[in-house]
Amino acid sequence: MRRARPAAAALAALALWGAQAAAACRQALVLALDVSGSVDAGEYRLQLDGVASALQDPGVRARILAMPQAPVDLAIFEWSEAGHMPLLIGWTTLSDDAAIDAVADRLRTTRRSPAPPGTALGHAMERGLALLDERPACWKRTLDVSGDGQRNIGPHPRDMKPALTAAGVTVNALVIGADNPGIGDARQAEIAELSSYFRTNVIIGADAFVQTALGFESYADAMRRKLLRELDGFVFSALGPDGPRGRRDQ
Repeated sequence: MRRARPAAAALAALALWGAQAAAACRQALVLALDVSGSVDAGEYRLQLDGVASALQDPGVRARILAMPQAPVDLAIFEWSEAGHMPLLIGWTTLSDDAAIDAVADRLRTTRRSPAPPGTALGHAMERGLALLDERPACWKRTLDVSGDGQRNIGPHPRDMKPALTAAGVTVNALVIGADNPGIGDARQAEIAELSSYFRTNVIIGADAFVQTALGFESYADAMRRKLLRELDGFVFSALGPDGPRGRRDQ
């Protein structure tokens, strides 16, 4: 009878983990898309279609669906000034191919609404945090901010960092360079300056990063590479008192 006790305890621990995993998500991911005055109608279309394409990429799809018992939750909003931050995709659990395809289809059929020209980057970070607060049980919470310019209205993005850090949120960025800067050297200088701005003032977290796109024509591929990098793949190493603990796949 004594030998049965460790096995029973292990089964109980696995059952507890299963209940916890079912009640939580692996990662809550918010995509914040820049639609300020510097983004024209064609660039808007490239941005939304680029997200749709990236989500349906076979590698990204496989990463999203890697742990069906602990799926990824996704929300997407667009931002310019504080009064224009509409939710394009409310919280959606990406539990199967149909859910991913439904989000992609919705993005491809979304039409742009009138937006004020300002770039309220700080307010966008604040909006992202409010959304992530709706998913407190997720093992990791990530805000991904796309932008093609620096903040020119509203609070400075660095002023939002303390609240996001306290909430344990990781903030990554996808920086979009000029489509037609005149000469190649100007394009490289422009995106280097903007990347430095986002690296200093926006991203948060030990593993946070800035992904770059050399113009909106490159946005889909940049989004694909960013999603592959930031969607976690967990390998369970132990069961702690507060639930599953793990490490990233290398």
